[in-house]
Amino acid sequence: MKGEGGSEGAKRRAGQRAAREVEPGWVVGLGTGSTAAHAIRALEDADVRGIPTSYQSRELAIEAGVPLTSLDEVEGVDLSIDGADQFARGSGALIKGGGGAHAREKIIDGAADRFLVVADPTKATDVLDRPVPVECLPDARPVVEDRLRECGGEPDLREAAGKDGPVITDNGNLLIDCAFGAIEDPGGLATRLSAIPGVVEHGLFVDLADTVYVGVEEGVERIDY
Repeated sequence: MKGEGGSEGAKRRAGQRAAREVEPGWVVGLGTGSTAAHAIRALEDADVRGIPTSYQSRELAIEAGVPLTSLDEVEGVDLSIDGADQFARGSGALIKGGGGAHAREKIIDGAADRFLVVADPTKATDVLDRPVPVECLPDARPVVEDRLRECGGEPDLREAAGKDGPVITDNGNLLIDCAFGAIEDPGGLATRLSAIPGVVEHGLFVDLADTVYVGVEEGVERIDY
C-alpha cells in the first residue's frame, strides 16, 4: 500500500506492481524469496498457471490458490517474476541464490518471454560484489573449489542453520558461496564458472532481466533493459 514504510513495504510494492503485468491465461514463473512472495500472493484467484522455482514458491502458490504446472506441460512461459540478492543498475546483471534455488530459477526465468525482477533499494548497486552462490555435485566439491580459487574467488561451503552439515539444495547438491570482490565483468565470470566441471549452476544472471521494479518509499521505480 502506498505510504507504507520500511523494507517490507518496499518489497510488497515491488511484488504487487510486477504482478499487475500478468494477463489472464498466462503461464507465470513464480520466483523464490521474500519479495517474489508478495507477487505470488498478489496472483490469488488470478486466471493464470504458475511454475514454481522452489518448494517455498510452490507452497505459497498453493496457499494463494494459483494452479500449478510444469515446463513439460506448457508450450512456453509468458512471464517470470523473481527477486534478486543484488542487481547492477547499469546492466541489469543479477546475483541470485541466497535461497539456494538459482538453478531452477535460471531455467524458468530464462525460458520466459519476459523476466521481471522485484527488489527493494538495498539490492541496487553500481558493481556487483556479493558472494556468488555456486551449486555443485557433492563429489565434485574439491575440484570446484580449486577452480573457483583459480578464478580469483574465495569459496565457502554453505552450512545449514538448523542442522549439522552443509545446505543441500532441492536438487540434492551442495552450495558454495564464492566471494570475488567487485565483479567488473559479470558476463566473463559467468562463462568461466559455467565451464567448471561439476558446477550445476551459478548465481550470476547476465542479460536475462527485462525490467526491474524497485519498491521505494512512495511507490515503485521501474528500470528497463
